[in-house]
Amino acid sequence: MKKHNFSAGPSILPQEVLQKASEAVLNFNNDDLSLLEISHRSKPFVAVMEKAKSLVLELLNLENKGYKVLFLQGGASTQFLMTAYNLLNKKAAYLNTGTWADKAIKEAKLFGELVEVASSKEDNYTYIPKGYEIPTDADYFHCTSNNTIFGTQIKEFPEFEGVTVCDMSSDIFSRQLDFSKFDLIYAGAQKNLGPAGTTLIVIKEEILGNVERVIPSMLNYKIHIDKDSMFNTPSVFAIYVSMLTLEWLKDLGGIAFIEKANNKKAELIYKEIDRNPLFKGFAAKEDRSNMNATFTLVDESLKEIFDKMCLEAGINGINGHRSVGGYRASMYNALPLYSVQVLVDVMQELERKK
Repeated sequence: MKKHNFSAGPSILPQEVLQKASEAVLNFNNDDLSLLEISHRSKPFVAVMEKAKSLVLELLNLENKGYKVLFLQGGASTQFLMTAYNLLNKKAAYLNTGTWADKAIKEAKLFGELVEVASSKEDNYTYIPKGYEIPTDADYFHCTSNNTIFGTQIKEFPEFEGVTVCDMSSDIFSRQLDFSKFDLIYAGAQKNLGPAGTTLIVIKEEILGNVERVIPSMLNYKIHIDKDSMFNTPSVFAIYVSMLTLEWLKDLGGIAFIEKANNKKAELIYKEIDRNPLFKGFAAKEDRSNMNATFTLVDESLKEIFDKMCLEAGINGINGHRSVGGYRASMYNALPLYSVQVLVDVMQELERKK
């Protein structure tokens, strides 16, 4: 029996996607060649790349709106650097809501003045700051939509007339947003999109070309756009699996469908966390993430028995990050509601045994 996979990333993928990907490893496109050994410039793979890009724009409702799609390497961590390299001319504004936002700030400081408009760091990132002001003369505003480690998520994004950049690594394609409000979106694939190894960038081309510095070729968005994400050899397998996942999502009914499914999963786990006296939620209720539910045991002496019960139930990957402790149930798009119910059943069983 396949385990109930709550891993924070690399995370669960749809079973049918895994099946198709495994077949392609042996024989891709019925060409008697493995996907892993064909040229990235061959017509079959170029078609994969183009299909993946097209599906991204379609699902985000960004078709014919001036956006380009890139599949690059280096993870979201490289995007912390690339964003500043390509956009920060004099001053940038950052919202600090977690570990990854904090790391993005560290990189941006290398390139110019940085204004940290608000931060929840002093409270171990248990909430999303609100009511802050963004300097009107900032070259761009950067935020992180979902904070995997701490289990918080931005529910309402601030209005800013300038360039807005968002790290959506852990909740992209999970909920409906007006994605046209963002000029640059980046996301590591290994949460809702595909396996580790590629990073999605969706960028409005008109925002480029405004910095005075010389940008190294590998860190230059414009060069990657001109070369169709093939300035260097792309992550062929990761991009192919991402394409399959995007097809799977489209066939289900797109983001509108998956948002409803994700809401049900989140409602189920948070209802139990709030009801069960043995557990306590980590994040502020109004800022709770639909992707990553973080919680702790009120009585740590129950940890050994609870961990054993989870193991026996086939529950995998719910240990919390060391920054938070406790538990983290990551409920990405491919996780079925049934898996969340199994976890809730174990939590209730622990209460009965207590």
